Amino acid sequence: MSSCLPAHGRVDCSLCHGGRPISFDRTKREEDGWRITANPLSWGSVNAEVVILGFSKGPTQSGALERSPHDEIAYKGSRKAVGKILAHVGLLPPTPAEKLSATVDQLIADHNGRFHFGSLIRCTVERQDPQDGTWKGSGGGMLDKFIGTPFGREVASNCARRFLADLPPRTKLVLMFGLGTKGNYVAAARKLFQAARPGAWKTVNEVAYTDDQVTVVHVEHFASQGALLPNWLGENQHPRAQLGKLAREAVAAALG
Repeated sequence: MSSCLPAHGRVDCSLCHGGRPISFDRTKREEDGWRITANPLSWGSVNAEVVILGFSKGPTQSGALERSPHDEIAYKGSRKAVGKILAHVGLLPPTPAEKLSATVDQLIADHNGRFHFGSLIRCTVERQDPQDGTWKGSGGGMLDKFIGTPFGREVASNCARRFLADLPPRTKLVLMFGLGTKGNYVAAARKLFQAARPGAWKTVNEVAYTDDQVTVVHVEHFASQGALLPNWLGENQHPRAQLGKLAREAVAAALG
């Protein structure tokens, strides 16, 4: 079985550090007000039917690296929201809200299940606040703005080539948390997939694209602020609910 998906646990990768040996969670690279910390991680199966990717590790996840067991790090503090999104697009059966976090716990810890979990950028991405010089791993436009820089495109391209180019034959769906401003993240991620996996890519709908082997579907980010996630879930009679509906349709088509 051919698979570029890394095994459950810490990932040995130094592509963005010139191939030099790295010290996990200590080696950093900084350019133009952005930096990455070498701490790539992976959860779930290397032979997954569905690959689920955030953008990078946010401060809650990164801050947990030294003091939390590996299986507690992914989407730490947001697993109920992750469960709502997975259920909304049909990847979980109807599940009581109070059981969503525990269900996601089980999926993340399963080395041989249906799912693989990680992030598009496996290392932690942060940008420097020009006001006080502190480094922050979250905030508006993180996804769009990082990939919009030469450094960000280099890092993202390295990750896409290594971890997405040669997906196992079983993989039919890549679910991406994040839509970006006016769909900018959808467009930027598509370019990465097209470069890493050359082929006849085509648009499925506003939030999905496919090369007829793998379909990539973008969903609302689990840590979206305010009403964005409830609107996407269709809880507020908001036009954003249409994006959730399109995602659900694309997931159903991909998995047949």
